[in-house]
Amino acid sequence: MRGHGGRERSIVERAGDAPMLAQVEHWASVNSGTRNLAGLATMADLLADAFAVLPGDIALVAPEPVETVGGDGVATPIDHGRHLLLSVRPAADRRLLFTGHMDTVYPVDHPFQALSWRAPGELVGPGVADMKGGLAVLLAALTAVEAAGVAIGYDVLINSDEETGSLASRALIERCARGKLAALTYEPALPDGTLAGARGGTGNFSIVVRGRSAHAGRNPEEGRNALVAAAALAVRLAAAAVPGLTVNPARIDGGGPNNVVPDLAILRVNFRPRHAGAIAAAQAALDGAAAAIRADHDVQVAVHGSFNRPPKPVDDGAARLFALVERCGADLGLAIARRDTGGVCDGNNIAAAGVPVIDTMGVRGGAIHSPDEYLLVDSLAERAGLSALTILRLAEEGLA
Repeated sequence: MRGHGGRERSIVERAGDAPMLAQVEHWASVNSGTRNLAGLATMADLLADAFAVLPGDIALVAPEPVETVGGDGVATPIDHGRHLLLSVRPAADRRLLFTGHMDTVYPVDHPFQALSWRAPGELVGPGVADMKGGLAVLLAALTAVEAAGVAIGYDVLINSDEETGSLASRALIERCARGKLAALTYEPALPDGTLAGARGGTGNFSIVVRGRSAHAGRNPEEGRNALVAAAALAVRLAAAAVPGLTVNPARIDGGGPNNVVPDLAILRVNFRPRHAGAIAAAQAALDGAAAAIRADHDVQVAVHGSFNRPPKPVDDGAARLFALVERCGADLGLAIARRDTGGVCDGNNIAAAGVPVIDTMGVRGGAIHSPDEYLLVDSLAERAGLSALTILRLAEEGLA
């Protein structure tokens, strides 16, 4: 470290010496795809055991109810895994929030299940970067800070459904964020260590269109073609895109035999608003398009979904937090840069609760969400040290 005392040096070294690689190898060997409830239960138990070295109370919190719209147009409940919540010194005046997720994008039947070494120092495996490596970094940093007697309060929330939008944990994230000085989330950084700055938001919708079936040759005029109506709705919504708002009609489910006028179609569409005003514009476009299609095509239109992750700007509080992390990085010989991104994560929801957040404090790696996902192993110690120093200075100095 550059010009700082022995206490900081000791905390950084202790964090870097933690057995993070062994933890990542163990945790990544467990399939914890978002829909693999058995794997998530195993992962939650492993994490509860690992984080039990920290003081405070650990709970496995039941997921909130979530519905999904199937190919039949019916909304039905969908199960999720439990979320891990550790609360340390809840009465402390200064408290932080640390978040991560235990789920991955790889289902239990996905071919990408094993770990391998692509090159020295590059570990390939499901979830090694996103984000089992990040969870190991978080645990190492907090363990080092606790060993140094830094008595700051904090919550650790590790949810089970981040990869599918955190619908079963969104309210829990918001509750945990309230009153926090700052938050760190352990999504992976870019391979060169660059952090995500501002993020856009997202909204996912399933729009169920119900028409009336009829014989396509004998009496088609008596039918109401739900597929045509859904296609017209997709075109109308796509035309609502403006600077600051992208609209992606992604899929239409429905239809049937060529001689039957289809009476059911489901349009799946994604909105990406870059700022809060774009959400209002998107909602107005969605409401207006649904009403117009009802009238023009004489069909029923039911909209399911929400803008589940608001845009995340870099406001004054977030800028101060980035500046603190940049100073910590400089003292460790690391150049910490940031850049805006169109991706979303739980950092969006934390920022919406009014809490400054950096959401890419995890490992360096890449090719996430693909069978080439990799972790740069030397980033484990590097990022654990960066987190430990950041936490120490937040505890001692606040967010000046």
